[in-house]
Amino acid sequence: MAAAPQPGDKAPDFVLPSDAGGDIRLADLKGRTVVLYFYPKDDTSGCTSEAKGFTEAQADFDAIGAVVVGVSKDSVKSHGRFRQKYGLSVRLGSDVEGEMIQRYGVWVEKSMYGRKYMGIERATFLIDSSGVIRNVWRKVSVTGHVQEVLAAARGLSAK
Repeated sequence: MAAAPQPGDKAPDFVLPSDAGGDIRLADLKGRTVVLYFYPKDDTSGCTSEAKGFTEAQADFDAIGAVVVGVSKDSVKSHGRFRQKYGLSVRLGSDVEGEMIQRYGVWVEKSMYGRKYMGIERATFLIDSSGVIRNVWRKVSVTGHVQEVLAAARGLSAK
């Protein structure tokens, strides 16, 4: 497994099917700030709170020209149900095979109730308009995270 990309690294390119139809390509987002967040599973409490938080801040991200993309291993169909159920506006990419998740280094060993298993680490990457990673948040705590990412994205857009 490749080392997880760090601030200053070129963001690994990706093409993912989207629940909104078509694909989400990093190359197509060049020239814009990209908030790329990884989450474990559609329709679970923390993931729902995070997606709703990004949705509530959508106008703020739009105002600075930033695109928010959420990624999990859930299917496009699952993403569609998730979006519909909670009125989500963020774009959701499906990485069923986990290839992109591996490239970003967020497929990690986790532990719950003493049981170890592999899963997606909740993480966010802030990518500038040139495709360079500027901030990385690992082991994200949902509370306050969206505002922290928004503040960092605003800092990029001010440059």
